[in-house]
Amino acid sequence: MWGNGVAEGESSGYEYGAKAPVFLLSFRHRDELAAAATSAGWQAIAARRVDNAEQRFVSSGAMVAVVDARGSFEDGIAAVHTLADAAEINASALLVLVSHGDVGMLDAVLSAGATHYLASPFKDSEFIQSLRFAERYAIRLGGGARAVAQRQQVNQDASLTWCLDVKVGQSNISNALAQRLSVNSDDLTGFVVFDALEPGDRAVGKAAVERLLATGNPTAFTHDLPARGGETCRVAHHLRTDTARSTVYGTIEVLETDTEARDGRDQLTGVRDATAARRWIDTRLALRGEPFFVLLLSITRFEMINTAFGRDTGDQLLQSVARLIGPLVSESGGRRAMIARTAGAEFIIGIDGSVGEARALMLAEHLAEQIERPLLAGTHLVSLSCRIVIVESVAEDIDASQLLRRASAALADAKASDQGRIRMVNRADQSAAAYDQSLQSDLRRALDNDEIEMLFQPQVSIPTGRIVGVEALARWQHPVHGELGAATLFAVAEQSDYLLALSQHIQQRAAIQAAAWPQALAALRLAVNITATDIGRTGFAENFLAMIDASGFPRGRLTVEVTESGLIEDLGAAASLLAALRAGGCRVAIDDFGTGYSSLAYLKALPLDYLKIDKKMAQDITGSTRDRIVVRGVIDMARSLGL
Repeated sequence: MWGNGVAEGESSGYEYGAKAPVFLLSFRHRDELAAAATSAGWQAIAARRVDNAEQRFVSSGAMVAVVDARGSFEDGIAAVHTLADAAEINASALLVLVSHGDVGMLDAVLSAGATHYLASPFKDSEFIQSLRFAERYAIRLGGGARAVAQRQQVNQDASLTWCLDVKVGQSNISNALAQRLSVNSDDLTGFVVFDALEPGDRAVGKAAVERLLATGNPTAFTHDLPARGGETCRVAHHLRTDTARSTVYGTIEVLETDTEARDGRDQLTGVRDATAARRWIDTRLALRGEPFFVLLLSITRFEMINTAFGRDTGDQLLQSVARLIGPLVSESGGRRAMIARTAGAEFIIGIDGSVGEARALMLAEHLAEQIERPLLAGTHLVSLSCRIVIVESVAEDIDASQLLRRASAALADAKASDQGRIRMVNRADQSAAAYDQSLQSDLRRALDNDEIEMLFQPQVSIPTGRIVGVEALARWQHPVHGELGAATLFAVAEQSDYLLALSQHIQQRAAIQAAAWPQALAALRLAVNITATDIGRTGFAENFLAMIDASGFPRGRLTVEVTESGLIEDLGAAASLLAALRAGGCRVAIDDFGTGYSSLAYLKALPLDYLKIDKKMAQDITGSTRDRIVVRGVIDMARSLGL
């Protein structure tokens, strides 16, 4: 339905679909370049000013950006700097046109971020060939022709486009534009898009069409575009036609400046940072208008990459992921979509609610498919996996923190389950979230009122049958919901920023209670857990040992347990901390061994006394021969290491 006006005899650039748009920024030759690009089949999005160029380029979905620096080299270099990060993140080519006298300054062009250049004087045919080469580069950078074509297909309904067969008067408009104008996209006649405009804008638009049909040259005009709720926004209306001049194609480009797009940037990937993401969410919640979607995307095997290949390789992979997801989000998420990277290997993606639940799910599927393709980082070809949760904003959301807590809780559940890589948080989940929020508000009171109680789970020596130690376990006696276990307790604490306070409370209370045991229990060891938050605290070892001494419990009977997940962030810091605790007289255990990708690396790097096998591995001990061999192998390895 959406023809691209390719001239007879011209290639479409790649076999799976029509050409993507080309973004042109030229201070003096905009119209000539746009006409040349259009004659070869590209849809030209052209601009004369640098203002808002980055947003216009990203919103256009262009695979190639052209900066015409002829006659204004310094302004051209500034424009290249402006577009370079967006071009890299969106896997696009950046072609710079320079005057013959500026060829000696090509090092500056390259340093600014250009991928291709063309020096004048040149013919239109040479310019077209340069576009074709740049497009081929972008296709390869974007994962190949098939991947690019799939992204274009996804983009069609999301774009504000229309076409009209002038001879028969039949008009077609994209679904996104139909929704914007509140019209039915089927069986339309005439310039139906113009009918929605104010009389003055309608007259300018019809004059532009007459000019287009008379000359065949692409043209554009600006006007206000109605939106739902009676609001309007300023747009540029790009018009082009095919060689027979029987069909008019229109593309509407929103020109309103999105100041949020210039907010804080993640230095590694170039996308927005966590602060900017929260501002994006808070702004939309404050409007109390149409709901929107937030996608929380986590790379689930990233810790293995950092351990196995080093942080440089991990950083390159994060940059590759940002480049992969950028175009998909721009195409499917609407013009005000947002991408941000939070700590580690997690990304936040925000999209308009008008996109709809089905398209949000489709976007998540496309994101997962792209991320799980093997990626090249340096000399390493690496396969990643991910989990994605989709949360729709609700009226009860007060701020970004509340919405993101719901998303984080859903992501944690998705990681812990085997129910697929994508999870949509539905209305039932919203009720569960309300339950979680009530628990979060109760936790501070529970800590203050000493409602967190201790149980002690026996540790039994198999050869003798004797109890040799206990592990301290927390239980929350909630006045409404009854007894809540440690898993629920720590999940609520993590979501409400009380994790550190809870961890300290449990450690101190366990030590004080164990110190008061009768003489008959004086030989028992006590095991307490420390968290990843504890490991990251400055001076934790010294403060922890001082707290144990103050409780009266002897250090020599204390075992400190840490889970694999608590070690992932900084293995070096974890090793130093555990060594300090051992030097202070404690013993150290690694809990849930076998759950992570770096288990063997932990055994090599960390000072340990005990190894606790994860229950998912241990519960298979009566299963198949293969299961028993794996468990027996872990036990033999631990014994060989003196654990």
